[in-house]
Amino acid sequence: MAAGDSGEAAGKPAAQEPESQEPHDPPEEAARPDAVRWDDGLIARRASDPSALADDDVSLLADEPHSPVGGPYAAPLRARLGALRELVGLSRTRLDGRALDEADRVLGEAAARQRLSSQHTVVAIAGATGSGKSTLFNALAGVPISETGLRRPTTSAPISLAWSDGAAGLLDRLAIPGRLRRRPLAGGSGDEALQGLVLVDLPDHDSALTVHREQVDRVLALVDAVVWVVDPEKYADAALHERYLRPLAGHAEVTFVVLNQIDRLPGDAADQVLDDLRRLLDEDGIALGEHGEPGATVLALSALTGEGVGELRELLGRFVQDRTAAARRISADVDAAAKRLRSLYVADGHPGLGERARDDFTARLAGAVGAKAVGEEAERQWRRNAGRACGTPWLRLWRWYERVRTPGGGLPQPPEPVEEELTARQRVEQAVRTVADEAAHGLPVPWAQAVREAAVRGAEGLPEALDELAVTLGTPSPRPPRPAWWPAAVLAQAAMTLLQIYGGLWLLGQIIGVLEPMLVPPVLLMLGGIVGGPLVEWACAAAAKGPARRYGQDAERRLKEAAAACGRAKVLDPIAAELLRYREVREQYVTVSRR
Repeated sequence: MAAGDSGEAAGKPAAQEPESQEPHDPPEEAARPDAVRWDDGLIARRASDPSALADDDVSLLADEPHSPVGGPYAAPLRARLGALRELVGLSRTRLDGRALDEADRVLGEAAARQRLSSQHTVVAIAGATGSGKSTLFNALAGVPISETGLRRPTTSAPISLAWSDGAAGLLDRLAIPGRLRRRPLAGGSGDEALQGLVLVDLPDHDSALTVHREQVDRVLALVDAVVWVVDPEKYADAALHERYLRPLAGHAEVTFVVLNQIDRLPGDAADQVLDDLRRLLDEDGIALGEHGEPGATVLALSALTGEGVGELRELLGRFVQDRTAAARRISADVDAAAKRLRSLYVADGHPGLGERARDDFTARLAGAVGAKAVGEEAERQWRRNAGRACGTPWLRLWRWYERVRTPGGGLPQPPEPVEEELTARQRVEQAVRTVADEAAHGLPVPWAQAVREAAVRGAEGLPEALDELAVTLGTPSPRPPRPAWWPAAVLAQAAMTLLQIYGGLWLLGQIIGVLEPMLVPPVLLMLGGIVGGPLVEWACAAAAKGPARRYGQDAERRLKEAAAACGRAKVLDPIAAELLRYREVREQYVTVSRR
């Protein structure tokens, strides 16, 4: 409620309903420049285009200049806001949009407040029904502006009081209509210290009317500072502490808590109530600005008798002249947004892909693709070739006979089912799940889910790619490379065979009488060939173990590396990209959360 013009020569203002017709200066008062008059922000104002003004929403007009900030916030706050903007941008596709609503609101309000006056500080006076906030509002103004009385609720809409010009943009932002914008008495004592103060009287925060509570919540989210007015009866009200003070604990530097109506308390009861109020504020997590430390200002006064009002005016004056309330409010809002986002960005421990997890994933893929079996088969193939080249002809003839005699022995064996031997699809899927869980361990839920989804998307087609690798690299070469000693071993085996044949023919010639009887030499030749052949084969087999093992290991390594490269491109790289994005947003969050 607002007071109208007195129309009296003495200049005493008279209270008037803001909803009533707009007040006007009497002609004789307007003609007297030395007259003390009530300036409600509307009187003696002229618009270049009066038709543009609505009847119920008259704004402060052209002769009240707008004073923009004229530059960015200070470097620390500017860096935090930039980091918060970057954080929101990087998180859009990873987080639920509702989780970023508060951060978006803070960024929007910071930008909006930066465009408005830096020479003004908007302070709201809030309180419960009957706490005396409107009486305090009038006491600070020096005249009855806001209606007081026993009727509840008394204040039905926010009323503003500006001590200097240039606050129109701020009041437009608060959606306070022109008919509820007031100015204090011109030339009043102490007004110089309050130049730049914009005081807003709010409806009761515990009003039975929902629209009143909604107005309180809306304005509290936009003002630079708040003066909470409590009374000895309801200073411990749970609704005040749980709904407002506790959630706004981080805004202590822009918070005043005033214990009103101490004139009703006998003796030292006011000090006792004030101490208990401080205790409750401490339990709410609100830092108290005592002994020069930053925090909430707590004091006791009586708006009715004026006791302590002067101290509050002095505190508000210093607070306003500091010109940092808006930045401190935005900084506190950033703190609150960072606290709300903490669970979305702060991980438990040190998540990521370590060497152990990578090696385990590679080993699982190698097992799924059958790299070890391929290596063993390549080793056997090399040794078989060595046996064929260096074995005795009689043994090779026997093996050929065995293959021919065994049904189907000479036919190629049907290949094993691809699903079981080549890739083992289930083993591939298990390997992907395991490495994704390892990488996501300890991450906040949205980022852990993003890592798992990246792994699943990348694993599409991985079993088929491993199948192809198993076919192209898993089949041993039918003609593996031969070492340099193979020709010598073949010649030695041929010599042993020739000795056996020569000794046998010599012995046969003696039996049939063609040659002279001489049993020992041919027998020795035959025994030398018979014993020498297996010895040469055994020596070749021993010599072939090392090259065969290396050949098998090379085949296994090639298939392992190919499978690892395929898994890295399809699974590990997408996971690493998600982890990198998380580290980026984590760094931005650290910047946001640090003052």
